[in-house]
Amino acid sequence: MNDNANSAGDQWHFAGNTGDVSEDMPLTVKAGEKEVGVYMVNGQYYALEDICPHAYALLSQGFVMDGEIECPLHAARFNIATGKCTAGPGGRDLKVYPLRVEDDRILVKVE
Repeated sequence: MNDNANSAGDQWHFAGNTGDVSEDMPLTVKAGEKEVGVYMVNGQYYALEDICPHAYALLSQGFVMDGEIECPLHAARFNIATGKCTAGPGGRDLKVYPLRVEDDRILVKVE
């Protein structure tokens, strides 16, 4: 699940298909060397840094509610659309990665 879709030097990585993600079931992917969580909120797709900055945990294995992801370990919460830390011991905002959908393929750009 890691084929690159490079164009003009951009590092776009195949993350999965649109059917692999739902409002309550994010997708965990490795894009290059980055752990990325792919989410759908109100029909829109988003890609975020997937490692909680407080302590190592895959955020995409946490709880999605009201447009936020809650860390499965210590309840830090982050806004999925913006990456902003909204509660708990997150410590900082998450990196948001550019994402595009081509047909039903989700592509994420990482640096």
